[in-house]
Amino acid sequence: MAEESDLRFMRMALELSARGRAIAPPNPSVGCVIVKNGVVIGRGYTQKAGGHHAEIEALQDAAGRGADVAGATVYVTLEPCSHYGRTPPCAKALIDHRVGRVVAAMTDPNPLVAGKGLAMLEAAGIPTERNVLQKEAWESNRGFFTRMTRGTPWVKLKAGVSIDGRTALENGQSQWITGEASRADVQRLRSESGAVLTGIGTVLADDCRLTARPAGRDPSSVRQPLRVVADSQLRMPEAARVIGEGGCLVACATADGIRAAALRSRGAEVVSLPGADGRVNLRELLVELGRREVNDLLVEAGSVLNAALLRAGLVDEIVLYVSPMLIGRGRGLWELGPYQSLSQAEKWSYHSVARLGEDLRIDLRKN
Repeated sequence: MAEESDLRFMRMALELSARGRAIAPPNPSVGCVIVKNGVVIGRGYTQKAGGHHAEIEALQDAAGRGADVAGATVYVTLEPCSHYGRTPPCAKALIDHRVGRVVAAMTDPNPLVAGKGLAMLEAAGIPTERNVLQKEAWESNRGFFTRMTRGTPWVKLKAGVSIDGRTALENGQSQWITGEASRADVQRLRSESGAVLTGIGTVLADDCRLTARPAGRDPSSVRQPLRVVADSQLRMPEAARVIGEGGCLVACATADGIRAAALRSRGAEVVSLPGADGRVNLRELLVELGRREVNDLLVEAGSVLNAALLRAGLVDEIVLYVSPMLIGRGRGLWELGPYQSLSQAEKWSYHSVARLGEDLRIDLRKN
């Protein structure tokens, strides 16, 4: 059982880790707190890829305060790395600074680390502890951990709906069912996602951009997600805004080289991933995104693609922004069934429910 002080300082580290979610990927967003004689002397969180990891940020913060970290306890939300990647190993830096103890929320499932960082510290005579607030730490970087363990991103399907489950009127009008607070939260999700996936139907209907535009931030400072369009027959217009924004991947199931070449000339990347049904193989698309180091995939699509992902068992989380509006006849969330009995229905559980302005945000996880 962890000491109360260990839990308190690890919670501080977890709060810090949240600050790096929009900049750290494809690395995990890690938080670090250095404590000596019960006083926090250094704090840090992961910077953008190629920049400092949380431990180095915290060590530099302590140095800036004039604090000596020798003998201090380091609280970190993920095992310190032990290998040379874009940066030198953090475990070595902690050893060089002669810290007294390291408490990690969990070990790193990355095969390049996987316990080696803690082992390196212990070999240097530095006591370690692990699995302190492990569940919370896993939740904070579930996309990275999912990619490390199964090779595919964490898939979050998002939709804004009326209280009777409609995403748009029958004529397609949907702006705006949800309120400003919900739309701002969607921008946050985009900024924290490595990729955003939609279907060609949504592109043709809305000419969407799918860029991240968080309120109060300079767009040039925002790490933009890769925009991914499932377009089985390559119907993508060459002038589509989702291409013009840059960083667009079009996944198709056809060998139409002329259409592919035209889209590539506009800056899009085209990959052919045909499935047995003549549509894009969505499972292979997720594998491809995993190869591209996408930790979190946000799905913003229509009922057809939503249903295809659900039927294939590829959705990890559903996020619904529910407006207190009754639409009646209109477009639905997904086309599933028809089932012959309730026992066939998919079972999901409420993970969290929050109020956003006049809307509710409901997070669901698969049972």
